[in-house]
Amino acid sequence: MNVRCLCVVLICALSCATVHANDAQHIHASHGWIRVLPGDLPAGAYVTLQNDSDRVVSLTGASSPAYTEVMLHQSSTTGGMSRMTMVDALPIPAHGNAVLAPAGYHLMLMKAVHPIKPGDTVKLALKFGDGSTAVIDFVARPANTVDDDTNAGH
Repeated sequence: MNVRCLCVVLICALSCATVHANDAQHIHASHGWIRVLPGDLPAGAYVTLQNDSDRVVSLTGASSPAYTEVMLHQSSTTGGMSRMTMVDALPIPAHGNAVLAPAGYHLMLMKAVHPIKPGDTVKLALKFGDGSTAVIDFVARPANTVDDDTNAGH
């Protein structure tokens, strides 16, 4: 009888564990693009992240096989001075979105492993507060691009 009860408890526990999806499963990415700068200059990555869960999800970083380092930054302007600050996390509100865009939050891509050209697709693994990741395709755009419009800069 004890073995049977234990089996029922284990089955219930396993089914409860599978009901809770990880953070990455609640995030939908769109409009992912990278502004490619000349030479060895860092690139900026931008994307819209939609959270369909009932709780805040935090973007805590990213990585890419195409770059040796990826950092989460926020650009701001105060008193006419522009600055860029590294941040630990970007909250994505429950049933809301967070936009990574020029002059705001963005991913700074450092030291390309090989030259990235406009039109290339670059994979970035977005990391979330619970340790889960989502691999997203970002399209490389020219340096003079200001948004995700595919005709920008042409």
